[in-house]
Amino acid sequence: MIIIADGGSTKTNWCLVTDEGKKVLFNTEGYNPYFSSTEYIILSLKDQLPTDLDIANISEVNYYGAGCSVAERQKIVEDAMKVVFFKAKINIGHDLLAAARAVLGVSEGFAAILGTGTNTCIYNGKEIVQNIDSLAYILGDEGSGCYIGKKLLGDYVRGYMPETVRANFWETFKLTPDDVIENVYTKPLANRFCAGFSKFVYDNTVNIEYSRNLVKSSFDDFFRNLVTHYPNYQKYTFNCIGSVGYSFRNILEEVVLENGMVMGNIIRSPIDNLVKYHLELAPGK
Repeated sequence: MIIIADGGSTKTNWCLVTDEGKKVLFNTEGYNPYFSSTEYIILSLKDQLPTDLDIANISEVNYYGAGCSVAERQKIVEDAMKVVFFKAKINIGHDLLAAARAVLGVSEGFAAILGTGTNTCIYNGKEIVQNIDSLAYILGDEGSGCYIGKKLLGDYVRGYMPETVRANFWETFKLTPDDVIENVYTKPLANRFCAGFSKFVYDNTVNIEYSRNLVKSSFDDFFRNLVTHYPNYQKYTFNCIGSVGYSFRNILEEVVLENGMVMGNIIRSPIDNLVKYHLELAPGK
């Protein structure tokens, strides 16, 4: 039995493929090694993995995770996986590689992540050949759920938010401006906290123009600071995974076209396509 997993900063989607070819899907929280230690990941997995999972008979785990772009961070996750899946061969990859394989398979092209965080790349059909650093949620991550959430929270704290939206925000969350500052600057996982408010932006109907402009300006920043800096970017279709790109795909398509690209594959989660890649397209299959 093998496992393929796609791990974001908020949630990890897992698929167990049995020896008979049956696919079993389940979820745990996300594990970004910039914020989660090996010990934390071990405890969380032991708590959240399905109780009937036959760990002793799992021979291989292919885990793609946010924050797993460099060896020292990969090791944090790998060490945890080795403890939990104690008989399995562990393969750790970056979530950006998962995105590329999910939306492009073995074809060359442009791929992006627009979820809790942001990332982009050029993929040659086998590996990532160019990547502009997203700079994570403090300095960058333009277009992400966290970035949209930060814009919303900034408007709320500064008093720029339209009064109808502000009233709806208060009714929904009961957070004062001081509460927002405390959560962002003194509590752990501020990126998840900020990203959680992108759903409020999506659900907001009291001032649709405000929400639309907030999202569009976030995607404009994403293109201006990341996408347009890839040489000849307009020759590629725009492909991405992630809940933010998928949920706001109508606004995203508008920005894509304004920047001279054509929409390609936009999917919420890569797990189904990743499973197909590992079972049918990966080298040696």
